[in-house]
Formats: sequence, C-alpha cells, structure tokens
Amino acid sequence: MKGNNKQDEPGSRETKNRLERSGPDFEKSMEELEAIVKQLETGKLSLEKSLALFERGVKLARLCKVRLDEAELKVSKLVKDRQGLFHKEPFAD
Repeated sequence: MKGNNKQDEPGSRETKNRLERSGPDFEKSMEELEAIVKQLETGKLSLEKSLALFERGVKLARLCKVRLDEAELKVSKLVKDRQGLFHKEPFAD
C-alpha cells in the first residue's frame, strides 16, 4: 500500500534490526532494570547517580516494552468460524 510506512512497527525488519543492535535481550534488560530499582530504593545515592540510573531505567523499560510488543505480534490463535474454517486471530483477552 502506498504511503503506509511499516518500518516503525514492532514486527518490521527495521525494528528487529534496531533491537539486535540496541543491546541486551529482554531477560538481561529486566535483570538490570530490577537492579536499578533496588539501588534507587536504598535512597543512599547522590542526586546525579540517581538521575543517571533513572534515565538508564527508562531506556531499559522502553526496550522491554518494544520486545514485549514484538512477542505479542507473534502470538496468535486459530479460531473455527461458523462454516468450520479456521483463521488466525490475535491472542488477546
């Protein structure tokens, strides 16, 4: 379709390439994010260190969101319609 740019969609090749270049996988990102939260919760960090960790945490959270969106697009279910034919539907709800 003309004018329909899908490069920024979670399932697009461009998004996949960007994710591969962007760093750790989902599990490692979540582990790092959890470690950041624990550090911030201590309240023992300087303001500068807290802000730097917060910014890193936001970036990791966004990365995890993109990866979860990508996984959601891959998950689907087969549904049988009234004519007995199967078709795919998103696996939601």
